[in-house]
Amino acid sequence: MSASELTTASAARLSELLAAGEVSSVEVTQAHLDRIAAVDGDIHAFLHVNAAALDTARQVDAARAAGDALGALAGIPVAIKDVLCTLDMPSTAGSKILEGWIPPYDATVVARMRAAGLVPLGKTNMDEFAMGSSTEHSAYGNTHNPWDLTRIPGGSGGGSAAAVAAFEAPLALGSDTGGSIRQPAAVTGSVGMKPTYGGVSRYGAIALASSLDQVGPVTRTVLDAGLLHDVIGGHDPRDSTSIPDAWPSFADAARAGLRGEGLKGLRVGVVKELSQEGQGFQPGVLQRFRESLALLEAQGAEIVEVSAPSFDYAIAAYYLILPAEASSNLAKFDSVRFGLRVEVPGGTVEDVMAASREAGFGDEVKRRIILGTYALSAGYYDAYYGSAQKVRTLIQRDFDAAFEKVDVLATPSAPTTAFPLGSKVDDPLAMYLNDLTTIPANLAGVPGISIPAGLAPEDNLPVGIQFMAPVREDARLYTVGAALESLLESQWGGSLLSLAPAL
Repeated sequence: MSASELTTASAARLSELLAAGEVSSVEVTQAHLDRIAAVDGDIHAFLHVNAAALDTARQVDAARAAGDALGALAGIPVAIKDVLCTLDMPSTAGSKILEGWIPPYDATVVARMRAAGLVPLGKTNMDEFAMGSSTEHSAYGNTHNPWDLTRIPGGSGGGSAAAVAAFEAPLALGSDTGGSIRQPAAVTGSVGMKPTYGGVSRYGAIALASSLDQVGPVTRTVLDAGLLHDVIGGHDPRDSTSIPDAWPSFADAARAGLRGEGLKGLRVGVVKELSQEGQGFQPGVLQRFRESLALLEAQGAEIVEVSAPSFDYAIAAYYLILPAEASSNLAKFDSVRFGLRVEVPGGTVEDVMAASREAGFGDEVKRRIILGTYALSAGYYDAYYGSAQKVRTLIQRDFDAAFEKVDVLATPSAPTTAFPLGSKVDDPLAMYLNDLTTIPANLAGVPGISIPAGLAPEDNLPVGIQFMAPVREDARLYTVGAALESLLESQWGGSLLSLAPAL
């Protein structure tokens, strides 16, 4: 097979080829390394490319030749968001304060991928400490959207989404605190899944907001996301929030959707507060969203409008809870134990800490630390952080009430398509509105998936549709997502990414 055929193939297809002996992991990995070398100068999806990738691929090939039992994704390359600790590669969280830092351990999800035989390609760019919706707040430069290099790839995980959409990696890992997997997936034409909170271990993920963060897959197909989720998911005793339940196969759930199962009689709730004109939604985004719903309805699904009035306050609550938790989590970056240290001759420890943080943290991180510290301060805790937590409870109740009426909820994945680089970077409030539809799922801990819904007619850029399900019902999203993906691709004559301009 040609290199271009290997880089554009899905992970599921590569798995078949590797199992049949038609290609080797070395060939697949080399094709992707060559692709990175060819296009990443323009995309800037990667902060670090793994020098040992081919060695890992050779080990997998040797194990396959010896007849060892291997997992479905053994030998397939994967990109890793730089928020995840890797013991053999730098882990910077997109920040100068961790420049060059190599952790002494792997994140659980990384360790599970290695054990399953996946080949780490490298670490992907991100907004610093996952604070952002455009990857413009990375200390190491912008990532560019493969559909239009003048536009953002989403954030905070724009590097992972861009790597997948630019065919630099068939699979990637991201983290989602308020939409950082789903929003980049939407604007790059890829698939992004935020699992149920606690469904995938956060051990070794550099924390932003511990009650919101969740690791998940970024891929080009729903089945690929299910295959990767099967590898990284499940209980981890090192994560105190990890759910001990047994989980079904998410790949099998996706395959059921590809067979056309799961839509007849499905009740799809359309959230009134997150899907109407006049709420900042681009017309083409709403058009593709409604067309996707019509496809589902034609296959026997029932479309039901539901109201979740507390969702109107989700962004306000989120941007109090997140900074408060971030200000606590980022206190560990004190220049004393690890990370950047700026020496202050004759200065105290406090002087060194202040100088190191001034040099090491970017503007957005400083902004949120200050906001969070204020929200937690004596005299303001109840008024701000306490009130935000009460709103969070109301949002959870709205989800519970909605799921008594419907099986899944549907919204656009993001209010707009990818916007031009630089157009919102100096307007934090405008930037925060990009998380309008994704934040509620994080506040409630429910799973959410974004799949491509087409191209907006006004700018020919990707649009995503988001589905959310009750806690622990991740499999339902894979079935519904794969079923709609199949219907849409039949209309398009192939995947949405096959329509992307050549790089």
